[in-house]
Amino acid sequence: MKVPFVDLYAQYLTIKKDIDEAIENVIKNSSYIGGGAIGNFEKSFADYLGITNVIACANGTDSIEILLQSFGIGKGDEVIVPAASWISTSEAVTTVGATPVFVDIEEDYFTIDVSLIGKAITPKTKAIIPVHLYGHPADMPAIMAIAKKYNLIVIEDCAQAHGAAIDGKKVGTFGNASSFSFYPGKNLGAYGDAGCMATNDTAIATKARMIANHGQQGKHNHIVEGRNSRLDGLQAAILSVKLPYLQQWTDARIKNAAFYSKLLASKNILLPKTKPGYTHVFHLYVIKTEGRDELKRSLQQNDIETAIHYPTALPFLACYQNRNFKPQDFSEAFACQSKILSLPMFAELTIDQMEKVTAVIK
Repeated sequence: MKVPFVDLYAQYLTIKKDIDEAIENVIKNSSYIGGGAIGNFEKSFADYLGITNVIACANGTDSIEILLQSFGIGKGDEVIVPAASWISTSEAVTTVGATPVFVDIEEDYFTIDVSLIGKAITPKTKAIIPVHLYGHPADMPAIMAIAKKYNLIVIEDCAQAHGAAIDGKKVGTFGNASSFSFYPGKNLGAYGDAGCMATNDTAIATKARMIANHGQQGKHNHIVEGRNSRLDGLQAAILSVKLPYLQQWTDARIKNAAFYSKLLASKNILLPKTKPGYTHVFHLYVIKTEGRDELKRSLQQNDIETAIHYPTALPFLACYQNRNFKPQDFSEAFACQSKILSLPMFAELTIDQMEKVTAVIK
């Protein structure tokens, strides 16, 4: 029995009829760019989050960059980001002309260590981008308190955390604005690249929507030079079909994570932890072990797919080599590089599959 890291086809089969009808309707109406499907999804996702404005765009990376532009962040500014994330978080900062300032992560939760943020703030600091990595929320109450003290913008990177929450309040609703990715493998995924921005600030929403659509306010009325970052009708229709199932899939992920943790509790590995009052949605189930590479090989030899998220922490990537960071600068993020391993995790994962995974680990 092979155990895939993720099985998107298994998910498709559970909603095949609705997905096929949604795609057919878009084709039938030729509503590929613009059209009602985008507006319908934006409203549905805004209702889901409990937020005023959702602005669809082409992908999650664009959503961070457009939000930074919308808040006027650019050349000469600094933006605080965690040392562990996918490169989109820091890449977007550099792309708008600002400088990403890395802060180390918490040992148990992989999210930005709020106790270190204050030391990273300078007169040039304009914003913080907390990342809810692997599906566990960053400490948003503490981050918002810091932001208030220093008058900083907070843009939440929710790419891996659809539905995650703190005391029932969903991530993406704490900061000034938030970014979501709907990359196919996400908890809520499209069938191609897709993303959105969310905010209660209507002025920022208007500016972000304008930037994402060639700087237009109405057709041919270009107020600023923007870009082409639009969610297409097919992806919007697919996401609208999937959204009502998100809670069911989230519950399944949480149940699967509990099953893994129960079977692996006595083993010589560190299992994912969840802070009290936090809802971890387990986009990824990430363990830590000293024998990571050997374990990964053993799992592969037994037809079990795993992954490493991520093999190199952001400050140590080649593209930041000129900044001469040292391991001790981000000791926790550096230590994780050789220990973390993502096990298969998706809502349709079966007990037999998880038992095979844990048996090989044992």
